[in-house]
Amino acid sequence: MSTRRNLIKSIMAAPFLATMAPPAFAFFTENRILRKIPSTGELLPAIGMGSYQTFNVANDEARKQNLLAVLKTFFDAGGTLIDSSPMYGLSESVIGEILANIEPKPEVFAASKVWTYGKEAGVTAIEESRRRMQVKQMDLMQVHNLRDWQVHLETLNTMKQNGQIRYTGITTSRISQYQDFEAVMRDHALDFVQLNYNIKVREAEKRLLPLAMDKGVAVIVNMPFEKGRLFKLVKSQALPEWSKEFDCNSWGQFFLKFILSHPAVTCAIPATSKVHHMKDNMQAMTGRLPNAKQRQKMLELFESF
Repeated sequence: MSTRRNLIKSIMAAPFLATMAPPAFAFFTENRILRKIPSTGELLPAIGMGSYQTFNVANDEARKQNLLAVLKTFFDAGGTLIDSSPMYGLSESVIGEILANIEPKPEVFAASKVWTYGKEAGVTAIEESRRRMQVKQMDLMQVHNLRDWQVHLETLNTMKQNGQIRYTGITTSRISQYQDFEAVMRDHALDFVQLNYNIKVREAEKRLLPLAMDKGVAVIVNMPFEKGRLFKLVKSQALPEWSKEFDCNSWGQFFLKFILSHPAVTCAIPATSKVHHMKDNMQAMTGRLPNAKQRQKMLELFESF
């Protein structure tokens, strides 16, 4: 385990000197919002990086160089969690190639998914993800969209016991899967769940997020911008002046801070291939977060869009 990871595990929350106290579930240190992984207490930066579509760039060297700059920006801002999947084309391999060319070596929390059928195919796929991402150990392996989850969860639990992976989880981005997803959460020990949640799509608030808190399961949020549709809603709208009360300077930060202000959320994983968007995303895990009254004000604003 690297020195930096050990530091993140053991660091104490620094005092947050601001006019508004932060939520009790947030840890503020090194100008970052960190969250505890409930099953271990390890601290994780609250903004990670998704890779759907953005890293599937084949042999386009110019785009890879751009993604190198994006990743450097992510790490420089204190990010660690990178989430991918075999479903995302060449994304795992491109991430691994770029990571191999970054000096000094960054601290990476490598997360991917198993997306196949059958035990043997699953074991092979998990090892392929690790090899493609060029990490010694996968930090988190998740069953992608519950595909063959009964088989793969057993495999993941065995691999965790054997020290081959550090954490296990399941994922979904489909409300139609929520009933089955909830059943798996209730009946099985999980370190993480990954689900879709944002200011316009809040179905997860009804049962899944409260259940994650009750069960002590970390939550990764995908689709934080609803595939860009949230930005279309505010295209002609000025950012409200009152958003400065929680240190918000853009609509992207507005959307991410709404997500991070939910006490069940551990990490949000926006995806981008643009450096300036990455800088903006990472600013969302600094400063204050909206409190309950401010969250309600954010919701009321969006009811008019």
